[in-house]
Amino acid sequence: MKTLTLVLSLFLVSIAGIAQEKTGVDITVTIDNITNDEGKVLAGLHTEETFMKGPGVQNLQSAIADGKVTLTFTNVAPGTYAIMAMHDANENNRMDYESNGMPKEGYGMSGNDMTMGPPTFNSAKFTVGEEDMEFTIRF
Repeated sequence: MKTLTLVLSLFLVSIAGIAQEKTGVDITVTIDNITNDEGKVLAGLHTEETFMKGPGVQNLQSAIADGKVTLTFTNVAPGTYAIMAMHDANENNRMDYESNGMPKEGYGMSGNDMTMGPPTFNSAKFTVGEEDMEFTIRF
């Protein structure tokens, strides 16, 4: 009886391991030039359809320690994406702007394109395949 119980237990554990099998890649993002540790960093993984239009297909947030955060988007399916991140210093969950329209809070994106004007999906996009990915984004 003990042997049967042991065999069934091992079988159930192996099924649970299969059910938790990874179905996509992980994308790890490091931001290491945040001006202070106030507030949090918000990051979104976007498709062309969601870029600059609302929440991403995955959204993360992190407290800041010593001007740095590391975030990981998990189980990302193959495709074309862009990452947008911002330092939400006052924790109101949105970008704040000066009266002239310039952002008050730090921000950045994959591709690290910091040209004048609003960001574009084409300058920030990257392709996800079968391998985990790592990015450093600069504010």
